[in-house]
Amino acid sequence: METQILEFEKKYWQAMENRDFNTVKNLTHFPCIVAGKQGVRSVDEATFQTMFESGINKPIKILEISGIESQTIHESTAIIAYIIELEYTLDGQKSALKCACTSTWVKKNDGWVCAMHTESDLESL
Repeated sequence: METQILEFEKKYWQAMENRDFNTVKNLTHFPCIVAGKQGVRSVDEATFQTMFESGINKPIKILEISGIESQTIHESTAIIAYIIELEYTLDGQKSALKCACTSTWVKKNDGWVCAMHTESDLESL
């Protein structure tokens, strides 16, 4: 199961990189819980779409996912943690970002969706 969860996580990030809202939406449980440098919040689908669309002019590229730890908690719940390195462009300037991420995946309607995601910025690259 842990290998599958990593594949879902990669699919999610690839959809973020490709600006594929439908894939991201279909891999997300709503409301989802998000925690990061802007705090903690529960996000419904409409808010999530607004957040997604606000990044349209801030393209990202996934450079690497490493340090993966995952665990199946129950046949319908799995957790994953990893380090991700991203490149993003803001106002024409490219920058790199390294984050520690965690996600909780739950089985819903014969598929898996992310119910919670956290990101903690790490030191600059």
